[in-house]
Amino acid sequence: MIALGTGGIERIVALGAHCDDIAIGAGGSLLTLCDQNPGVRVDVLVLSGGGTEREAEERAALAAFCRGADVEVTVLKLPDGRFPAHWEEAKNGLEELRRRTDPDLVLSPRTADAHQDHRGLATLVPTVFRTHLQLEYEIAKWDGDLGKACAYVPLSAERAEEKVRLLQEHYASQRHRPWYDREAFLGLARIRGIECGQRYAEAFDLKKLTLDLSSKG
Repeated sequence: MIALGTGGIERIVALGAHCDDIAIGAGGSLLTLCDQNPGVRVDVLVLSGGGTEREAEERAALAAFCRGADVEVTVLKLPDGRFPAHWEEAKNGLEELRRRTDPDLVLSPRTADAHQDHRGLATLVPTVFRTHLQLEYEIAKWDGDLGKACAYVPLSAERAEEKVRLLQEHYASQRHRPWYDREAFLGLARIRGIECGQRYAEAFDLKKLTLDLSSKG
């Protein structure tokens, strides 16, 4: 397995259908990116939860996951579970964000995700961020939709534990859910770590990747 890097990252776009999606799917990667690129700009767009306790949770959580970064969080008010009927509002939100930034990396849900909100957002992303590196994160759920990943971000044991700690600390509204626990988060990270020869990892789908194979002096 060859390890490929992205080079310097100056701007990141992180997209979620719901508050906590980004942190669950890519929280470890955000911790790594922000630690390795101090002052990086992170523009976050979440489609639901605006004006509720979940928005407050999301803002506090992403400030912790993106420490040292310049973070701007936008949380819209689309109804949970009804995104296919609000396609235009979602598309407008993405296009408005695109006018404000030209990111080096886009983090978004998987196109193959079984949840209609996640899947709907994922299908919109390449219509707006057409030439950008897009990593699609995964979220474990009862649907059993996890597949074979094609890209991995290794996490140290300390970073994996930090991700779980922040998830438990900041999303109090989700602690009652049977799938929202340390074993689930670390278990998936451990499996993905095995797949890429590491202790822990986050896994992503990757639609397109342009390789520069020229030799560098």
